[in-house]
Amino acid sequence: MTADYPSRMLASFAATLEFAAIPETVVHRAEDLFLDWFASALAGKGARPVETIARFYQTMGPASGPSEILIHRTTSSPLVAAAINAAASHFAEQDDVHNGSVFHPAAVVLPAALAAAQAIGASGRELLAASVAGYEVGIRVGEFLGRSHYKVFHTTGTAGTLAAAAAVGRLLKLSPEQMQHAFGSAGTQSAGLWEFLRDAADSKQLHTAHAAAAGLTAAYLAADGFTGARQILEGSRGMAAGMSSDADPARLVDGLGSRWTLAETSFKFHASCRHTHPAADALQLLMNEHGLAADAVRKVTARVHQGAIDVLGPVTDPQTVHQAKFSMGTVLGLIATRGRAGLDEFDSAFRDPAVMAFRDKVEMVRDAEVDGAYPARWIGKVEVTTTDGRQLAARVDEPKGDPGNTLGRAEIEEKALRLATYRGGATEAEMRAVISRVWSLAGEPAVRRFWG
Repeated sequence: MTADYPSRMLASFAATLEFAAIPETVVHRAEDLFLDWFASALAGKGARPVETIARFYQTMGPASGPSEILIHRTTSSPLVAAAINAAASHFAEQDDVHNGSVFHPAAVVLPAALAAAQAIGASGRELLAASVAGYEVGIRVGEFLGRSHYKVFHTTGTAGTLAAAAAVGRLLKLSPEQMQHAFGSAGTQSAGLWEFLRDAADSKQLHTAHAAAAGLTAAYLAADGFTGARQILEGSRGMAAGMSSDADPARLVDGLGSRWTLAETSFKFHASCRHTHPAADALQLLMNEHGLAADAVRKVTARVHQGAIDVLGPVTDPQTVHQAKFSMGTVLGLIATRGRAGLDEFDSAFRDPAVMAFRDKVEMVRDAEVDGAYPARWIGKVEVTTTDGRQLAARVDEPKGDPGNTLGRAEIEEKALRLATYRGGATEAEMRAVISRVWSLAGEPAVRRFWG
């Protein structure tokens, strides 16, 4: 193992990570993130793109099996369950995000890890250790691929394949060499392009379904002796060569075993694309501080990083609820007129005339400070011109949900209950039982089904 061979070092870390080596605070955060993910998956129940993906996989896979499909309370193979749960958890736009990698770890790591853990009867401690391994690998791959990658590629779909492979490979007890082969097979299947957003297409959920399933496949293949490219990340024909112009291999091994990137992961407070959150928080702060009503606003300028313009800029007249979650104007319109941009607000009001009127008052401009801090920090700045000519401004240095402004367990539980009951995925009583179980997950001798 040499310093100039980061793929091998990263694979070795993932393969050999022991539960006892993970700080207690990181384990507790892993439990928090697991609950947040579980509830996000339930919120995808009944969503047309999710159910379409589910029908396909269930047609292709066995009608029963060891792994649980959370939204349907049925079982199938690990592959089928991982894909469906991954699609479901990336629909409501409430699943977690890591700022520096611009990557949604839970939606790809946890569906694959839970499916494999249930299939092999792994303990709760093993599931948590595998989940940490998946987060640490996926986040570092996302950071390695850089900003140029994210401009075209949906990092959750690309880095997500390696993240899922790491988690499942850790559960299958792959050797470091086998884990490296799993990375090779995962990386060669990496995919996910942002073009779907221009058409309000359904691809976002397909990206997570594919990443979770492809990563799981890669790990199981490696366990059976299947080989993959040893330097799929930094090799001359690897992911960086084809998908990035600013890749930094040093990011792959940054602080392995001492810097726990899982603990840097943010919870999503608003039910929208994370790029909208800093400005949403800043506008909410400004309107509350000045007692400002929506109809008193003439113009809003959201000062943002370039990544926000790249992703949100094409969405000027959203045609669906999901596309509206990628519209800065719509999100700020909901904040201004409804006081929040939550699940119910999007469903009931994204085409409301007052929201649309406010949407058309919003513009995004690149701000040098905000762009320079991104992606490590997501600063929110807004400037408002009122109808009576006042010029107002507000900023937020850490959006709600970031590690420095995080959700406590009571807030996580409240969010989980709201998500679980949103589409009838679970009753309040059922979800409270899930919450109790997740808080003691490390003590489970074997991960069993959540729905009896």
